[in-house]
Formats: sequence, C-alpha cells, structure tokens
Amino acid sequence: VQLQASGGGLVQAGGSLRLSCQASGSTFSSYNMGWFRQAPGKEREFVAAISWSGARTFYADSVKGRFTISRDNAENTVYLQMNSLKPEDTAVYYCAAATNVMPNTLERVEYWGKGTQVTVSQ
Repeated sequence: VQLQASGGGLVQAGGSLRLSCQASGSTFSSYNMGWFRQAPGKEREFVAAISWSGARTFYADSVKGRFTISRDNAENTVYLQMNSLKPEDTAVYYCAAATNVMPNTLERVEYWGKGTQVTVSQ
C-alpha cells in the first residue's frame, strides 16, 4: 500500500489542523492505520491509531482529548483532527499502516507514508 499524507502547515497555538492520509495500491480496509510524529532531534513517536473498521482507537497520552483519528474506507483515507495545538506538537507527521496488529509502535508498522510538516507557533 502507498500512503500520502497532507494537510500540514503553520498554525498558532490553540488552533486546529486536519491531516489526511490517502492510501492506494491495496485494499485500504485491510489495514489498521496510525499516525506518528518526529520533532527535530527526537525519535519518531506514536500519536494515534485506528482499527481497520474504525471501531477501536488509541492515543498517546500527550494528545488525548485534543486529537481525533478517524477513517473513511470508501475514500481510502485516514484523518487526524488536531485541536488545541501546542508548540510542542511541532513535528513532521507520518501516517502508517499494519495488517494484523495495531500500528502503535515503530516495530509494528509495515508501511510508512511521506511526512507532512506541522508547525505550531507561540
């Protein structure tokens, strides 16, 4: 499966952004999907994940209550709605896919998309 993330940009603290990840090349509904992020000088970290049906979601503690992951299997797209953004959310955001496990650790990810930059200013 090929993954293409979009929707990043520059936003002020307290603002919102919605990231999208378009999948192609395979049956999207076969994959559990996730979002990770990597800030400069830091390791890539888990942000959120969603099961193939959308019935289960998981979040990093740092984004709970502010970010929402969702998917539209008809559109082959997974979304990350980010509200109440903070400067520490600044990072390159990557979408990820896995088949039989939830992609909530680096080791579980089978496919990566190219990242999209999110910058949150003070």
